[in-house]
Amino acid sequence: MKHVVKILSLLVAVSAFWIVLLQAAIVPQSHTWLLPIYFVVSLGCYGLLMVGIGIMQFPTCPQEAVLLNHDIAEAKDFFLSTNGIDIGTY
Repeated sequence: MKHVVKILSLLVAVSAFWIVLLQAAIVPQSHTWLLPIYFVVSLGCYGLLMVGIGIMQFPTCPQEAVLLNHDIAEAKDFFLSTNGIDIGTY
């Protein structure tokens, strides 16, 4: 819930700032209309940056890797035995 409130408050602040720039004519009209596009592009860049940082800092869990390998071997044995394939001779 906190993230929703934070995002909505940021959206309201940016919208208010954009409306003020449109009304006050501080920035030329042609540049002011591009602000929402800049905002969406910068939000996309921020999202990609956060995904990249999350991938770089992804924790490794060696215990979970061992359990996963055990589950994979168990699933292979079950699948092969139910299909009548014997790999003990190879």
